[in-house]
Amino acid sequence: MSSCYALIMAGGGGTRLWPLSRRSRPKQALTLVGERTMFEHAVDRIASLFQPEEIFVVTGEEHLETLLFQAPELPRQNFLLEPVGQGTAPAIGLGAVHLRRRDPQAVMVVLTADHFIRDVETFRRALAAAAEVAEKGHLVTLGITPSFPSTGFGYIQQGEQLYEVDGFAVFRALRFTEKPTAETAFRMVESGLYTWNSGMFIWRVDRILEEFARQMPDLYDVLMQIDAVLDTPAYEPTLRRLWPELSPQSIDYGVMEGAQDVVVIPVDIGWSDVGNWSSMREILPADADGNVVVGEHVGIETRNSIIFGGRRLIATIGLEDMIIVDTDDALLICPLEREQDVREMVQRLRVMGKNGVL
Repeated sequence: MSSCYALIMAGGGGTRLWPLSRRSRPKQALTLVGERTMFEHAVDRIASLFQPEEIFVVTGEEHLETLLFQAPELPRQNFLLEPVGQGTAPAIGLGAVHLRRRDPQAVMVVLTADHFIRDVETFRRALAAAAEVAEKGHLVTLGITPSFPSTGFGYIQQGEQLYEVDGFAVFRALRFTEKPTAETAFRMVESGLYTWNSGMFIWRVDRILEEFARQMPDLYDVLMQIDAVLDTPAYEPTLRRLWPELSPQSIDYGVMEGAQDVVVIPVDIGWSDVGNWSSMREILPADADGNVVVGEHVGIETRNSIIFGGRRLIATIGLEDMIIVDTDDALLICPLEREQDVREMVQRLRVMGKNGVL
């Protein structure tokens, strides 16, 4: 049996959770649920499946010390540092060449540091089942059973059932569809043949590298140049020279939409990608007025709002469907229906040179 490793992707800035999420302290390093950060939760969830030396993290150089402090049990050499973020496809490729050096047929479990999962036990069982399927050479993804017709997630269409492993049905994945219209999403969910794309993948490293070679030959060429200097003094200068030249690309567009032999395992694990402020409603309890509140808040006729406080009291009167996020140096006030524009606000602040609040 091949060895099995986890790769946690912990890059990204989480701009849609500004002003709480910053470049120096991105979403995965924040304490949003309980007393642990999102990254700590990600490591905790798999601690019973993997030894610390079997858990790798790909992140930006600027986040290394923060993440090391939060997970000191992980070996420093298991943190794979990108000189610049280039999307999930290059990040996964970098992990794959490192893991192939350990075992040419290693099974690689690709996870994300900023997801919330309520049913951790079912999640662990699903990963074990997926690893068993990946041993056969399939590219495996976990599909999330949809709870509503979301237009913010990608969807996976499932075909014939191929296996059942530990109670989990394994289907051939027919098609990946990115962020459909509301009407299309409704039809997909009604059909019962689609799951949300979780961004969690399980495969042998030789199989994913085959797909990179076939579909992303420019990235594959760079990965092979990096592979040639692994564990030598030339590794870091080679990475710094080649990595910025890559074209940013996601694993979904770059590989999965055209990949061969993809299977999906539908799971219902209480998953959220914590992608924006409204997702706080999925992971934190609301009060009697439908408000999700962190910090001290006194409201009069304030309903269905998300209120994140800092060191001072937030008092509201007559508000409905609003987002209020108060930090030491920035205050966000936004209607919930405009939350998609938080990313645009971050971009505007960047153009204005307001780097101190980014």
